[in-house]
Amino acid sequence: MAPEARDVVVVGGGAIGLSIGWRIAAAGLTVTIVDAAAGSGSSAAAAGMLAPASEAHFGETTLLALNLASAESYPAFVEELEDTSGLSAGYRRCGTLVVARHSDDGAQLIRLHDFQKAHGLDVKRLRSRECRELEPALAPSIRGGLLASGDHAVDNRMLVVALLEACTRSGARLHDGRVTEVRSGDGGRVTSVDLADGESMPCGAVVVAAGCWSGSIEGVPPESVPVRPVKGQLLYLRGPAELPLASRNIRSLDVYVVGRGDGRVAIGATVEEMGFDTTVTAGAAHALLRDTIEILPGAAELELVETVAGLRPGSPDNAPIIGATEIEGLTVATGHYRNGILLTPVTADAVAELVVNGKTSDLIAPFGPARFAAGPGT
Repeated sequence: MAPEARDVVVVGGGAIGLSIGWRIAAAGLTVTIVDAAAGSGSSAAAAGMLAPASEAHFGETTLLALNLASAESYPAFVEELEDTSGLSAGYRRCGTLVVARHSDDGAQLIRLHDFQKAHGLDVKRLRSRECRELEPALAPSIRGGLLASGDHAVDNRMLVVALLEACTRSGARLHDGRVTEVRSGDGGRVTSVDLADGESMPCGAVVVAAGCWSGSIEGVPPESVPVRPVKGQLLYLRGPAELPLASRNIRSLDVYVVGRGDGRVAIGATVEEMGFDTTVTAGAAHALLRDTIEILPGAAELELVETVAGLRPGSPDNAPIIGATEIEGLTVATGHYRNGILLTPVTADAVAELVVNGKTSDLIAPFGPARFAAGPGT
């Protein structure tokens, strides 16, 4: 049963929460998005690479289908977002070039290429010379690569700013606060949320999209949100806009480089199981710069302008958790791990459809929270 047009609270104001709030508000429901720092968090600490082909991982076939569907919907999603907000999301069709630094990398890329082709992905193996013809700034030592022409990128920070504006223009309310508990009535349906300042906010439906903090909210079944923080450190460099370091996303097996189109370059990202620590460390910065300069020596001449640490929401199987819970009116959208920005369009559309019409999209059906009901590892 769809909630009344005053009932929906979205917990979390990152790209996922904002896009869900925008879609639900656009459907005619009244939405309140609750976050003490909307637009920040892991959404601001991402690189914005939309690369389902080049980042395809062994054993993640079901997730790959979801990633591809979301990537395909991105151009239309961005066009609608920019029309609604009047702002650019920094979207670029650029492709990704994955390079091998030595023979061991080359062997891994051959295995990756075989996996990608087996799943129908548009990727092409290139020789060293062909890689450098496409990207002259690559080091002469590069041994070859894979070109995923269909990959693209978005400026995640511009995306979030556009989403904030689209939410406002669509009638969603942004509330500066923190949800501490979701309350349910005797009938087992959501009735309200409690905030850290003591306020209670009545509602008929709640979407928990609070990233790695989703599991800290009382009243949300723990088995529905088995998420953990996975730290990632990122660097920003800057050079002349008229002389970009590369025209495509560039990655090796250890680092990726994503241009912004204005001279800025995002370099990432570490994967660290460090709890809720967001300290930027010298060792991580050194490793990222070293690995980047090894494949793109010209990066050494760019200005280091920012260091960032964010917390990805990881799930036990590294796949998102999207869908209805055992509590009527309570939906979760978290656990996106390294694919949060990429999966923003498909998550927003599917969750809005679920909240507004009570229908679960086939795309998100495999990623519902019920898959963890018997405990992690089952």
